[in-house]
Amino acid sequence: MAFVLTILLTVGQIRFAWLSDLHIGGSTGLDDTQAAVQDINTLNDIRFVLVTGDITESGATADLLKARTALDALTVPYYIVPGNHDTKWSESGGTAFPSIFGRERFVERIDDFLLVGFHQGPRMRMADGHFAPEDLRWLDTTLAEARSAGMPLLVATHYPLDSGISNWYEALERLRTTDTRMVFVGHGHRSRAQEYEGIRAAMGRSALRGRDAHGGYNIVTIAGDSILIAERTTGMTTGAPWYASPIGPLTFGTDTGWSRPDTSVNALYPNVRIRWQYTAGSTILAGGALAGDRFIVGDYSGALHALTVSDGSLAWKAHSGGRFTASPAAASGLVVATSTDSSLHCYDLTSGRQVWRVRTGAPVVAAPAIASGIVYSGAGDGIFRAVDLRSGTAVWESSGLQAFVEARPAITDELVVVGAWDETLYAFDRSSGAIRWRWQGETRGRLLSPAACWPVVSHGKVFIVAPDRKMTALDAANGTVVWRTARHQVRESIGMGLNGSRVFVRTMRDSLIAVNAESDEGEDLWTLHAGFGYDINASMPVEHEGVLFFGTMRGVLIAVDAGQGTLLWKHRVGPSPINTVTPLTRRQVLCTDFDGMVTLVEAER
Repeated sequence: MAFVLTILLTVGQIRFAWLSDLHIGGSTGLDDTQAAVQDINTLNDIRFVLVTGDITESGATADLLKARTALDALTVPYYIVPGNHDTKWSESGGTAFPSIFGRERFVERIDDFLLVGFHQGPRMRMADGHFAPEDLRWLDTTLAEARSAGMPLLVATHYPLDSGISNWYEALERLRTTDTRMVFVGHGHRSRAQEYEGIRAAMGRSALRGRDAHGGYNIVTIAGDSILIAERTTGMTTGAPWYASPIGPLTFGTDTGWSRPDTSVNALYPNVRIRWQYTAGSTILAGGALAGDRFIVGDYSGALHALTVSDGSLAWKAHSGGRFTASPAAASGLVVATSTDSSLHCYDLTSGRQVWRVRTGAPVVAAPAIASGIVYSGAGDGIFRAVDLRSGTAVWESSGLQAFVEARPAITDELVVVGAWDETLYAFDRSSGAIRWRWQGETRGRLLSPAACWPVVSHGKVFIVAPDRKMTALDAANGTVVWRTARHQVRESIGMGLNGSRVFVRTMRDSLIAVNAESDEGEDLWTLHAGFGYDINASMPVEHEGVLFFGTMRGVLIAVDAGQGTLLWKHRVGPSPINTVTPLTRRQVLCTDFDGMVTLVEAER
């Protein structure tokens, strides 16, 4: 689809203000943004404002609306892209940003330049940034038209275009085939010169105040063949340029020495192979549901794909009016998936025909669970629901939550346990929906909520790992702490062994640990230093037939002997984060990833 060029009629130099990392919803974010806007409005030669992400602290829709109001007070146009803080903790699944600001990518003509802005998520997950397939297709179209028009590019994104994005090279290889003159990024909160594979770049400071109690931003001047960038202290003075460079065409050559994701681990385990792959065409943010020879997975375009497990062929595809961001659940010939169109959807597993739809008061990004013919799911409207699987009629509703639910609940004979982004873990009575107990950690803060991990229950204890980097065992009867430890740097990835005797956790660096579920002391059974590096992806380890499977933030699938804690094999499926996997046998496992790929990996005997 062709882009629309907004022509700004100007003469001479281009001068614009550059805001980044506003973090509205944080301590001083709104005040600092409003002060910067007022200050920019006093400068007569500012043509427009560029805003490079992290507009809010947590992506809350209310904070995005505050940001829109604050930025709309500008007397010049502004061009804005989201950052990771705007997409990770979003109760709308990332859909509020384009709804509120009108778009999340842009192309604008600025005299002889095209100003191009796009983003890299990650949506709904702690992970590296990632350019989604749909964003790369948009970039391909945009750059093709820029090359056809013979116009040089100024590019804006939030993350630096380096390995902090899992597939950073996908954007760079495209930009290096186009007349890219400059890249503007945020994320680092300080001003500094950058370079990405020969492309000149700059990182902008945060608008937040520093130790001197003043916020700030940058002023960019393009005059003739030069670009100058200088920091301005809000309401005070503009400093000398900290960046000065020619801005003429760059020669990139044919250098092949740039780093790329390393797949050499695959040669170490030649018995492991990809049996089939299916391309959804849009990013997949969660695992799938297995039912017989069907594997069902939703993508960010709003498509639900039902694949035939034996060969990866598409059996059927259904669509919702929103985005699928969570794992579906299947039982009794039906599959239930939640959507940002504020609904729970139920489809016939054989045909894909919609059986029922339950509408909620807000987008739904929670993973549902099914037990004994009842669907249990949180939502973004503060209500936790139990719904009859066959009819979609309400069994009960509990309205005690103060924020949205993302995780899949744990189901016991008596309880439904799940966390929300209101700092709280809830235990609902399974029969009535009454809240039996609540638990909160001693370190407060919404972003430390026990909300992304899927709780597990065994031997009368509820086990969780949260962003406070502690592992906690609670008494399932009353929510009191049985034990709680910070000796492992854990975060949001936890799974239960099949016989209930072990709880598996992934640390934030290199290790998988098996913990004795029966012990009231938090006894470790084994620790494996699996060598996967730094990892904060909320992907749950899953055991099947004595093998523990886990997918990493950088696309490596790992298989471990669940009893002994010894490494069986590794295989790099791709560069992007792998979601919670679905084992078929001890040698076969299905995985989905942010590249929109569904892959069946098989280890030969």
